[in-house]
Amino acid sequence: MSAERDDDEPAAGRLPTGRLARTARVGGLVAGQGARWAGMRAANRVRSPERAEAAEQERTAALVDQLVTQLGQMRGAAMKVGQLISLADFDGLPEEQQEELQRRLAALRDDVPPVPFPKLEALLRKQLGGPLSQTFSAFDERAFAAASIGQVHRATTRDGDEVVVKVQYPGVAEAVETDLRNASLLLPLVRRLAPGIDAKALMTELRERIGEELDYELEAQSQRRVERLLRGHPFARVPRVRTDLSTQRVLISEYVEGERFEAVRRLDEAARDRYGEIVFRFFFGLTYRDRIALGDPHPGNYLLCADGRVCFLDFGLLRDVPPARVTGEAALAAAVRDRDPDALTQALVTAGYLPPARAAAVDPEWAMGALALATRWYARPGYRRFSPGDARPPREREGGRSKQERSEDRAQANLFTLPPEALLIRRMHGIVAVVLGQLRAGADWGAIAAEYLHGAAPSTPLGEAEAAFVATRGRG
Repeated sequence: MSAERDDDEPAAGRLPTGRLARTARVGGLVAGQGARWAGMRAANRVRSPERAEAAEQERTAALVDQLVTQLGQMRGAAMKVGQLISLADFDGLPEEQQEELQRRLAALRDDVPPVPFPKLEALLRKQLGGPLSQTFSAFDERAFAAASIGQVHRATTRDGDEVVVKVQYPGVAEAVETDLRNASLLLPLVRRLAPGIDAKALMTELRERIGEELDYELEAQSQRRVERLLRGHPFARVPRVRTDLSTQRVLISEYVEGERFEAVRRLDEAARDRYGEIVFRFFFGLTYRDRIALGDPHPGNYLLCADGRVCFLDFGLLRDVPPARVTGEAALAAAVRDRDPDALTQALVTAGYLPPARAAAVDPEWAMGALALATRWYARPGYRRFSPGDARPPREREGGRSKQERSEDRAQANLFTLPPEALLIRRMHGIVAVVLGQLRAGADWGAIAAEYLHGAAPSTPLGEAEAAFVATRGRG
């Protein structure tokens, strides 16, 4: 969710919900960009190779910029498409341009204006079955956080509990339904940005996940599930849900006091290291020990509590992880750790990242180099301190590669695909790495990850404390 805001932006309340209006926005975006792309390709036939490559880079940048502008105004599932492709590798762009486009797409997640409260009040009254005074003794009409589907307000219940009230935007459910029906219109754009992605399968996954995220009763159950799983945890906590007050469009849970991420970034090195390790352990532990993938791990969803624990928020985007997926991800990490290209190729096929029919075309050494750059920060043991420049998992590329070499790189990359059931896991890995970079956190991340991926013994005092906790709940 976004940072705290005290004002309402004029455009915040405008949400096009009609089927024709939203279809026109998406269709217009696709048609306009398609025509411009075709024009660029035609002009490139008479351009020099260098100018043609520059023109394609400019057109890709313009496409992403237009996606950010249009989808960001729509909220709902259209905005979610932008969020989910924000971790894709954009084909053919130089590193610095990729990072700039990533920052633009990240704005869809982190910079959402709130809806003015009068537009929410009628929905609240309907969902709660009466005036707000019937449920709350106090209610702050100023939103302190906003996201693509809803925003959050502070309140006090009639029985004296300090709570947060997450309210879904009026009309967003209907808008999302339209977006989901129209999602296939965006497939050409997604394929153009990232040719190696199975865009159709990812859209199917998007429909399932966003459909679930609209149901706050389902989110309440997910939050309650994780809260019970971690109740009494030595360094992580989850707010308790007021299931007696929550509804399909309103989610109410306990208010937790804590320092926001920007304040944590200003702490000393030891405090930042500890915080970073907690974030890492929370998400890797849930995924590989408890087989629960959380798809929205960005730092706006953490609070550093006075007792040293970190409180984690937002459980709308959740997926159960099949045992075979855990095994497959562990095999990938083991192959990178052992520097075994043949084992890596087999693991990629088994885990669904490499279709069997394309396996023979893959250069095992190229695959090892590419996967190592993306995963070695957690796949291989050894101390590493992240830096603010690590905007995503490290991808140091060799400079001065020729156009032919870059073309060969793209041809290899496009042999791979992204299994839909791995989408939230890869998203989690990427955002956790971003967080560690912003914290400038240091640790032996490979040794910590090995506890969850390979059953290794605890490698830090936090790991020992967590292992003792897990043993008490019968999951040792």
